[in-house]
Amino acid sequence: MRRFISLVVAGVLALAIPAAAQAPAPTLTGPDAKFLAYGQPVIAFTHVQLVDGTGAPARADQTVIVKDGRIAAVGPAASTAVPQGAEVIDGAGKTLLPGFVMMHEHMFYPMGKANYTEMLSTFPRLYLAGGTTTMRTAGSMAPYADLNLREAITAGTVLGPDLDVTGPYLNGKGLPILKVHGLTGPKDATRTVDYWAAEGVTSFKGYMHLTRAELRAAIAAAHRHGIKITAHLCSITHREAAEMGIDNLEHAFAVATDFVPGKKPDVCPDQNLTAQTLAGLDLDSPAVKDLIQLLVRRRVALTSTLTVFETLAPGRPMAPEGARELLIPQIRTQYESTWAAVQKNAASPWAKALKNEMRLERMFVEAGGYLMAGTDPTGYGGVVAGFASKREVELLVEAGFSFEQAVQIATLNGARFMGREREIGSVEVGKRADLILIDGDPVKDVMALERMPLVFKAGRGYRTDLIYAAMKGQVGLY
Repeated sequence: MRRFISLVVAGVLALAIPAAAQAPAPTLTGPDAKFLAYGQPVIAFTHVQLVDGTGAPARADQTVIVKDGRIAAVGPAASTAVPQGAEVIDGAGKTLLPGFVMMHEHMFYPMGKANYTEMLSTFPRLYLAGGTTTMRTAGSMAPYADLNLREAITAGTVLGPDLDVTGPYLNGKGLPILKVHGLTGPKDATRTVDYWAAEGVTSFKGYMHLTRAELRAAIAAAHRHGIKITAHLCSITHREAAEMGIDNLEHAFAVATDFVPGKKPDVCPDQNLTAQTLAGLDLDSPAVKDLIQLLVRRRVALTSTLTVFETLAPGRPMAPEGARELLIPQIRTQYESTWAAVQKNAASPWAKALKNEMRLERMFVEAGGYLMAGTDPTGYGGVVAGFASKREVELLVEAGFSFEQAVQIATLNGARFMGREREIGSVEVGKRADLILIDGDPVKDVMALERMPLVFKAGRGYRTDLIYAAMKGQVGLY
């Protein structure tokens, strides 16, 4: 298990998606066009429950008008006129949400033996089918692949979310993943950031084995390029990173080493010890509250990735059958056998650690902190694009957030962090029509999120069942 825990991976961020990605989506060409269900210039969702992404309470019996890919009107069904000739979607018994803006995603998947392989065909389509219309790649094993994919999505030749592409992992020596470069010092950190900023990445991410000097150099270089930087830390504490000026920290408190007994500077403690520390942490202690206040004061955003830590905790459900059907047989067997072993691990600290992580995230937000959402499809598998984004929102509700709060964390908060809140992240007039249609009422029962037949990006609606059927048995190959 130690090895599996050590392979959980994280992310970075930029001020904005390139301007080309902010334009309305071009007409989709090629084989992905078969997934299109609605492409009319004017679409009206009538009598729908609306959760708009701002955190406001759900509104019943609303009409939302989409024109030329943008939201043209939002209001009560009784007083909002439907334009003549509009394609009408009856929303009675349904709920409309903004498209998810997920901040810790990857285009690769764990294949075992410390190998992560790009899923450039399946993952873009599956992310969209799961409601994600914009995402940060939060760490890349193949940056050029992600950059080229971003351009293909922008051009309309590939179906997928807008991509904020993070550069390669900024990690020191000691990580047993052959695809990750080990920095040789602060100069190498600066050189790496400068090179990939010139290549067009829009985020950076520090990783587990950085030294403080390397992270400090990376932060300075990223900020010099006007790019934000996040990190999944271990050798460096959250406090140290916050005081250096980091913009974002991945996995919220789940990987924080601030409270690990005997923590040595620039040294990554054993990952099991970090988990045990979290499981036994006194969440009401002055030290915990002081760290939260520091993060809030320094305006460090945190990214919740409850999905990947759920896979480590005994007593938690297996990934749904629909997600497992997407995997090639070898990867499915590997995941299911490891999940079964996790369930038998009575000594695992993760059942309690996961509960503490949920409460810490709530405490952080209650103190004024800025929380975003992601899924992190790493670990030993089970966090699968197309299903994990929905699961992250479900887990935020389990953590004690209202459904409306959870949606805001997974939509508008990410958009604001990227500087794109005028364009995406909520259902408001003038914004791009990135929308999710749910059969049922997830405010009353969050598991209604699993019934997501249509996802709209820039006003074009795609059938999720067709996407899932086309991707079945392919994750692990493409």
